[in-house]
Amino acid sequence: MSRERGRPRLSTGLLFAQLAVLVVAAVVAAVTAALVGPPLFHEHMVRAGADPSSSTLAHVEEAFRSAGLITLATAGGAAVLAAAVVAWVLGRRLARPLTSMATAAGEIADGRRDVRLDEPSTPAEIATVTTAFNRMADDLEQTEQVRRRLLSDLAHELRTPLATMTAYLDGLEDGVEPDASTAGVLREQVERLTRLTHDLRAVSQADESALVLDRESIDVTALLAASVEPVRTRLAGSAVSLRSDVAPGLVVTGDRLRLQQVMTNLLDNAVRHTSAGSITVRAEARDAVEVVVSDTGEGIAGEHLAYVFDRFFRADTARDRDHGGSGLGLAICRAMVHAHGGTITVASDGPGTGATFTVRLPRA
Repeated sequence: MSRERGRPRLSTGLLFAQLAVLVVAAVVAAVTAALVGPPLFHEHMVRAGADPSSSTLAHVEEAFRSAGLITLATAGGAAVLAAAVVAWVLGRRLARPLTSMATAAGEIADGRRDVRLDEPSTPAEIATVTTAFNRMADDLEQTEQVRRRLLSDLAHELRTPLATMTAYLDGLEDGVEPDASTAGVLREQVERLTRLTHDLRAVSQADESALVLDRESIDVTALLAASVEPVRTRLAGSAVSLRSDVAPGLVVTGDRLRLQQVMTNLLDNAVRHTSAGSITVRAEARDAVEVVVSDTGEGIAGEHLAYVFDRFFRADTARDRDHGGSGLGLAICRAMVHAHGGTITVASDGPGTGATFTVRLPRA
């Protein structure tokens, strides 16, 4: 604060700048008038018939010089006064939005994320800075909301496996003999925590643009086969059928492992939400390579569609946790696809009608 008090204000700086310009202009005008004016006046008077050696001409020239100096002095004083008024008005006008911006920045730094500035109509540069400031504040507020929700959801995700492990450890400390299932339960919870940390790392890297993509030409047929066949084997003998319809010759450029993770996550999501029915994987070339994973399972309510790709979002929280999902699979899909310059969308006609996920990737 003491440093700010010792600094000159904008209005003061403008005033001194105006005065400096006027002083320079006055000096230049005075020198020019003294060097150019009297000789020109003397020449015109001689041409008009005045006697060059007469005292009258000398008096007239002296009067001309005096009048010129008085006029310059009067004009200079008026200009200084006008400059002071203009500098004060402009300084206040320019300083007001900057002061408001500094105050708002301090409030945001203190934790208030809802502070916004009224956008001035002029000047255009201040309006542009104000718009950028408000956009930055919007991003900070959204980031803060995501951070709080993430921490809350993460705490909720950790609670179940930790509670299960704690209960088993308490039993062991109380002398309860472990049965054959104890090690399996504990290992399952450890694997769940491990999967959660891996998924969190993948999403964070993508959000921070820290993903390193090992790009290469990828045959989409082979890519989908590597994801579909393990799922087909898993579904053998179940009430869910898996069909694949992939057009030949589709090629994209990207990271094979990352894109395979996207397809695997989409298939896992379809299996998790389809207890009976069918899952279809289709790929074709349009203006981009389009991969569609659709199912005839539970479907998604219309009010939930906008949040499907959010971290930890679950339309049916209890059921999804029982099925072991981390709640990050679709968030990872969106992050990975966006990192490849593509898009991913979801569509559903509502509960019980299934869901369709469409991935669009640039053609190689």
